[in-house]
Amino acid sequence: MAVKIRLARGGAKKRPYYRIVVADVRAPRDGRYIEKVGTHNPLLPKDHEDRVRLVEDRIKYWLSEGAKPTDRVARFLDAAGLLKREAKDNPNKAKPGAKALERVEERKAKGEAAAEAAEAAKAEAIEAAAAAKAAAAEAAAAPAEEAPAEEVVAEEAAAPEAAVEEKAKS
Repeated sequence: MAVKIRLARGGAKKRPYYRIVVADVRAPRDGRYIEKVGTHNPLLPKDHEDRVRLVEDRIKYWLSEGAKPTDRVARFLDAAGLLKREAKDNPNKAKPGAKALERVEERKAKGEAAAEAAEAAKAEAIEAAAAAKAAAAEAAAAPAEEAPAEEVVAEEAAAPEAAVEEKAKS
């Protein structure tokens, strides 16, 4: 018979409480078990002494009989010094999936497009500002040059009137 040391859930909804039990691998999680060998209350702080309670001599007995602890129970046993747990290494665990990578690429492309559009708008604004400055400079310089020209035009306009007056007198 294959035996496991595992957690059996108890407690109310959203208030978990676990029994650490020795059970047949074919038994349901919260069903029949051979022996209760401890408790685990995850609601207590990690440094609280009642968070994990173990009956060490019975756990040693079941380990000697070939019982295999689940990963979570193995962590508890390692912390208590009853079992040496090998750290697992899964370097791909933290990598995002294919769809997440696609979404990242789409966001990156949209960001680049927005940055290019912003650069183009900025360049247009700079060009428009430069053109406005040039137009303002030309407008400021042009009236100074045109003022004498207007006087000349006024003098020329006065000259024909004087010529008309002279003809009229004659």
